[in-house]
Amino acid sequence: MIIHLGRLKPNLRWLAISIVALGFSDYSSSLLFQSAQAEDAGNLYNTAVDIRMGNRYFERQCSRCHGFDAKGNDETGAPNLTGRLRRASSDAGIFNIIREGVSGTAMLPVAADVPDATVWQLVSYINSLRYDPLSVELAGDAQTGGRLFNGKADCSGCHMVNGRGGRLGPDLSRIGENKTPEDLLLSLMDPDQEVAPRWWTVRAAGADGVIREGFRMNEDSFSLRIMDTDSNLWSFQKRELENYERLEKSTMPSYAESLSDGELDDLVAYLFSLRREVLPQ
Repeated sequence: MIIHLGRLKPNLRWLAISIVALGFSDYSSSLLFQSAQAEDAGNLYNTAVDIRMGNRYFERQCSRCHGFDAKGNDETGAPNLTGRLRRASSDAGIFNIIREGVSGTAMLPVAADVPDATVWQLVSYINSLRYDPLSVELAGDAQTGGRLFNGKADCSGCHMVNGRGGRLGPDLSRIGENKTPEDLLLSLMDPDQEVAPRWWTVRAAGADGVIREGFRMNEDSFSLRIMDTDSNLWSFQKRELENYERLEKSTMPSYAESLSDGELDDLVAYLFSLRREVLPQ
């Protein structure tokens, strides 16, 4: 089946988890397996019930950094868990990161009293967030979309792909690893829907009365750093500012009216092709 993205409804979901009815006694028995057995045989806690239990634990303990949507947080450095994982390529690898944490980062190990079964359930939930991009067939043409990206849509004026393009927007070199086609389409049609804090705009008036505007590169209780549209960096001590305001909207234009349905399909196909496995021409 070929998927036409042109004007998809926001409630489309690319991933559906089949819920299998399990007897409580059968499920309880499965929890008696030891973690060593689970490692030898792979993740034994991978039923629909396990995924739900992993989801509950994630919302209680992990969403504070990774977000309820598991898409990460630029402010805390928590990675997006819905795409390719940078530090683990197997269930055992994900398990070890959760159990042991990652040295030198904000990723702390789970409490020692958390059962291995719970950690394996969390692994199953994280796995349920991803899907094989090669299984998705799109109506758009990636090569045509690449020409749109660099031409009519002028995306390359702000976005960089594999070292080429502008710096006024996120680097899109591997955007296809972390975004579904639906996510990409919604970003093109409604850029203000989800704007990472790194790309908020700040307007600051210094003691000299000059108003400077730029992207919010860094901010804490005492200082502020922005980058203007000419890529100049400006640093301020907040106590020295006359005033400042944050604009939590995107500087990216909406393409809902300027591109046709077919052009949107092509542009989404190109963006979805941008991942480590498949480099653009």
